[in-house]
Amino acid sequence: MNILITGGAGYIGSELIQYLLDDGHKVVAYDNLMYDPTSLLRYTNNPNFSFVKGDVRDLGLLKKYTAKADIIIPLAALVGFPLCDKDVRGAHEINHEVNAWIAKNKSVEQLVIYPCTNSGYGTSADGSVVTEESPLNPVSLYGRTKVAGEREYKNVENHVTFRLATVFGPGSRMRTDLLVNNFVLKALRERVLVLYECEFMRNYGHLQDVCRAFRWVINNWDVVKNDTYNMGNDSLNMNKLQLAQKIQEHLPLEIIKAEFTTDPDTRDYTVSSQKFYDTGFECRYNLDDGIRQLITAYSIIESPWYANY
Repeated sequence: MNILITGGAGYIGSELIQYLLDDGHKVVAYDNLMYDPTSLLRYTNNPNFSFVKGDVRDLGLLKKYTAKADIIIPLAALVGFPLCDKDVRGAHEINHEVNAWIAKNKSVEQLVIYPCTNSGYGTSADGSVVTEESPLNPVSLYGRTKVAGEREYKNVENHVTFRLATVFGPGSRMRTDLLVNNFVLKALRERVLVLYECEFMRNYGHLQDVCRAFRWVINNWDVVKNDTYNMGNDSLNMNKLQLAQKIQEHLPLEIIKAEFTTDPDTRDYTVSSQKFYDTGFECRYNLDDGIRQLITAYSIIESPWYANY
């Protein structure tokens, strides 16, 4: 099949492409190369891979490539609350309005896999486990714009929405601002972690499992289509202190609890992905795998520019 991935040079896209090429698909990566321009170089010798440099807000250019696609995976986004707060207009345009355009203009036959985020849940006020039926209450501009994008696909035929956990693990376009990745980097470089709101819960998922989930959806479309799924590892619902203590099992690390300072990131939730597991999907990677892989990756890379800031 012909697959278009917007944001194809990003953290998820640049890894997902390998899975899709391995399955024999033709993949077009569409990206403005806002970050690492080298993340796609390994695919240039594959005749089923092609690249388009462009901004998804250029709807004329985008239309040229969406029209040719059997599957559209709109990964292009301003990801994370710091980046969205820096570019409010861009957050609304890229995270919401472009997805509204795709939802309106795609054909019935075209498949769309939309990546939303657990951030849409905001906080779980009573501490209960959130499911796909739980109310959405995003606490950041990032969460609000991604949820707005999700709603554009709700009544569109042939779509699947993922509400992704906080992703971790090394990738071709590294992200050092994501919580696990960031904590491991600080543990390596500084040997100290200062925790704010250390009891806040979060759900995590390994980058390779996230890519496998996209592949699973494509290969099991009739089972999963026209629905929304949380996607993370249910064994990795943990608070910040538990995460730091797990990293401490791998690296010498001093953990300091900042008792009188608040964290601007107020997300706090425990998430169930059981609905997606019930389709037959299983996660393969645990937190120990990711920490070991990140330690190796950080022994190779030095630059701090692998963050969405």
